[in-house]
Amino acid sequence: MDDLFEDPDFQRFQRAWRSVAIERSSTYSLFTFGESELPYFLVLRPARDDDPVTVARGEVKIARPLIITPDNAAPEFRDFFESDEDAGLVERFLMARAARFSHLKFSNRRGEARIVTDCVEEAVDKLRQRLDSEEDERTGILVAPRGLSGFVVFRYAAERVIASAPDNIQELRERGFLPG
Repeated sequence: MDDLFEDPDFQRFQRAWRSVAIERSSTYSLFTFGESELPYFLVLRPARDDDPVTVARGEVKIARPLIITPDNAAPEFRDFFESDEDAGLVERFLMARAARFSHLKFSNRRGEARIVTDCVEEAVDKLRQRLDSEEDERTGILVAPRGLSGFVVFRYAAERVIASAPDNIQELRERGFLPG
């Protein structure tokens, strides 16, 4: 296990994971069966100090199976990562060691980025005020440096799956799929 922490890929994964932030999360549980939608605003940090901050609206769809099959079905991710290398990094370190998302299908759709300001905090505050005034509790606010947008969207989706697990297990019990 100590070798894992010395692995350069693992260190790269940790740096990427820590460099992204979920500033506001949805308060709703994902559906136990069928498809759930996770709308979000993605605030991208500028690559250089004189570059503007951009915001894009997006949505992750997480499809759970309607029929439970053996636990060997691999998760499926569409349109999350800018490169196959990043996708492989997530698969090797998160999926193989910690998280079990068998059977789930994740798809990400992100709109065009708009220039909004020169300050990340200002963009986040304006989005938070807008969502609060609209009483929107479903939309997340995600922040990432350019090039790591897929990591923050993946992290958001993964954390919502994990946070929804207790409610989903309770629903399975109530429907008689699990012992009480």
